[in-house]
Amino acid sequence: MSGRLHTIVALVENRPGVLNKIASKWRQRGFNIESLTVGHSEIPGLSRMTFTVDGQAHDIEQVTKQLFKVIEVVKISDVTEQETVARELALIKIATTKETRSAVIEIVDIFRAKIVDVAADSLVVEATGTEDKVDAIIAMLTP
Repeated sequence: MSGRLHTIVALVENRPGVLNKIASKWRQRGFNIESLTVGHSEIPGLSRMTFTVDGQAHDIEQVTKQLFKVIEVVKISDVTEQETVARELALIKIATTKETRSAVIEIVDIFRAKIVDVAADSLVVEATGTEDKVDAIIAMLTP
């Protein structure tokens, strides 16, 4: 598509199959969903879906109009131009030995990440922040 990233928020009825119906509308138009978050909203019985998609504004507008035809959709908003807080979350499993464990812990501390699981031969790290920060910790931990 090579447009720019758009953030679309949909308030939908909390029923089975709704996510598939909505994701299918994006797929039918050839969009790749870059990011998707779904969770309960502040209104009982409704869920909030947040999509990040890459595309031209006109094409995004066409798809959002089609989403209104889905019976379970209550409201759709394009929040691309609004001030938002965006965070990435990564759970990273790292194979460790006695020799490498302390180096991994140092990197985790530098990035203010958290160790959420420990095993004899591995650690699971939770990293949150901007996409660049998450990419950077993954790059440091890869070797």
